[in-house]
Amino acid sequence: MTTHFGRTELPPAQASALRRAIRFEWYTLIFLAIAITLVFLVMGSSQAMKAAWIEDLLSLAPPIAFLVAVRIVNKRPTEKYPYGFHRSVGVAHLVAGVALFAMGAFLIVDSISGLITAEHPPIGTMVLLGHPVWLGWLMMIVMALTIPLPIYFGRVKMRLARELHDKVLYADADMNKADWMTAVGSIVGVAGIGIGLWWADAAAALFIAASIVWDGMKNLRAAITDLMDTRATTFDDGEPHPVSQQIDDYLRDLPWVEEAGSRVRDQGHVFHVESFVVPRLGESPTVRQLMEARDGCIELDWKVEDIVLVPIDELPEEVGGARDTRQSERNE
Repeated sequence: MTTHFGRTELPPAQASALRRAIRFEWYTLIFLAIAITLVFLVMGSSQAMKAAWIEDLLSLAPPIAFLVAVRIVNKRPTEKYPYGFHRSVGVAHLVAGVALFAMGAFLIVDSISGLITAEHPPIGTMVLLGHPVWLGWLMMIVMALTIPLPIYFGRVKMRLARELHDKVLYADADMNKADWMTAVGSIVGVAGIGIGLWWADAAAALFIAASIVWDGMKNLRAAITDLMDTRATTFDDGEPHPVSQQIDDYLRDLPWVEEAGSRVRDQGHVFHVESFVVPRLGESPTVRQLMEARDGCIELDWKVEDIVLVPIDELPEEVGGARDTRQSERNE
């Protein structure tokens, strides 16, 4: 058996992407601080505006979680933490998911109660430059101003999340999408009140809350499964990550290997790999052959951070080996 332990540094391209991601998360926090203040000043008694304000507060969670995680992730492994600190990304992902789901559920209950009790939220006026102005116009202007930047931030972060294999950054990009959709929903709700549709405000708040809950559920499910060592997936959890198949194909092409199968678990930005190899009949791999095979696997993808190669006589079932015949006999 041969192992490779613990690169903590990222390759140059990914290190550059990480620095850019950190900058954009700071830009996001500055933007959110301004948006939260403006929305609070004009939200009045509108449920949709209140939901939008709370959604903006929740939007702080993913960038803060990301910035905390990247401070920890590159620490070198220790005796107490032999696998390193890459899982801090997964913990941050879980924190963001819990925050989104909990507050979204609260807003759904609050919005439904408003519809049931038929609350008619009043939107008053304020004096601006000596003239009375309906507060709804200010609400809609403020929400319109919060639309362009989240669209831009979300697109940039999505590209960086793909490059870094960072699910917290992906969750934040998803949250930016929810931000501008929330702003649009708030504008519709306030405009509905303006034309006499009292229920439009609560309905818009319910739409916003449902969007928050959906984002929370997606991120909770992804974070929990990653922490439970499900097989590694792409950054958006859309499909199994191709690196597992690439490693198996590479090992099978080695002249001394009959069969190979790998278990790949997501540690955050990087993967921990256990590859089982069945030598050809009469072959007994040397230490040099195992080391060369290990190095070849590492060169396939920068995310292969820790890898263990295990020569074995038969592949385990979970990596493609045959089902245990004794178990089959018992089942019969």
